[in-house]
Amino acid sequence: MAEKVTSLQVAERAGVSQSAVSRVFTPGASASKKTVEKVRKAAEELGYRPNVLARAMVSGKSRIIGLVVAYLDNYFYPEALEILSNELQEKGYHVLVFMASQTAGNIDTVVEEILDYQVDGIVTASVALSSDISQRCQAAGVPVVHFNRVQEGAGVSYVTSDNFAGGKELAEFLIDGGHQRIAYIAGWEGASTQRDREAGFRKGLQQAGRDLFAREVGNFQTETARDAARRMFDVPVERRPDAVFVANDHMAFAVMDELRFGLGLKVPEDVSVVGFDDAPPASWRAYDLTTMRQRANLMVAETVDALLSHIETPASATPKQSAIHAPLILRGSARVPEGWANDKGTT
Repeated sequence: MAEKVTSLQVAERAGVSQSAVSRVFTPGASASKKTVEKVRKAAEELGYRPNVLARAMVSGKSRIIGLVVAYLDNYFYPEALEILSNELQEKGYHVLVFMASQTAGNIDTVVEEILDYQVDGIVTASVALSSDISQRCQAAGVPVVHFNRVQEGAGVSYVTSDNFAGGKELAEFLIDGGHQRIAYIAGWEGASTQRDREAGFRKGLQQAGRDLFAREVGNFQTETARDAARRMFDVPVERRPDAVFVANDHMAFAVMDELRFGLGLKVPEDVSVVGFDDAPPASWRAYDLTTMRQRANLMVAETVDALLSHIETPASATPKQSAIHAPLILRGSARVPEGWANDKGTT
């Protein structure tokens, strides 16, 4: 087995100092174009690869971000996390993905493992950490930003859509559409997105003097949502909702399939269906789903800004807690009240 090529050998081949080689392979460090060309040419000829882990031990910075994910079934998350990974890589950081279940104990164990990798920061997506583990990360000097989840408390950064306002707007939309029996299919009840969307929806109904007509739980899962739809709608017509808000698009697609192909109902003639996310299939002709749009690009930009400010200027960084407006996207799955347009007049 050949001996490993060292940075000193690359420096000698390129005719530069060893520190120049280090700068060329250190993200963010400065080196002249001529030096970069000579060093990279020498490295390629010798088959040299920099030892990132060794450099991290010396500098105290791994330039690795731990990404904790539990729920990827929803089309929104793969799309958003691809954008997030690309943004971080452009800033010179590498993303290490850790999968976790939605139960808090499991997630906390995963985060303990991530800390062993000496990551510079952590982004959680589709999961919720306990307050204890968040404090442990802060004590270890590792900032955490929650993506599309809210965790209350001092010093906690999160970026999410304004789920409460979105839920409230959907209630107003369905009421203005003349619906009388308005129902809700909930997601996983441990998620802040589910909690806030339902709270806003109920608030909108309450302000109009209405109560929720029916409620089921879909747990953000296809089969569970389909079963929930059957329980809710396979009843005599007088007990059947004429509109339903499904807590995310992933479930809404399953609900629409069950309504149309399982129960023989027409959407929106028999029942209006609305969702939340504006996942790619929402615009497909098969679904044509009216929904609230989560603006992934803006959410990612805010997340990266919050994380890097904590990593690069920890002394002056302050927690960021952002709830980004989600516009209403009108399509064909729900009756459109007179005077309503996409986002009440904007496109």
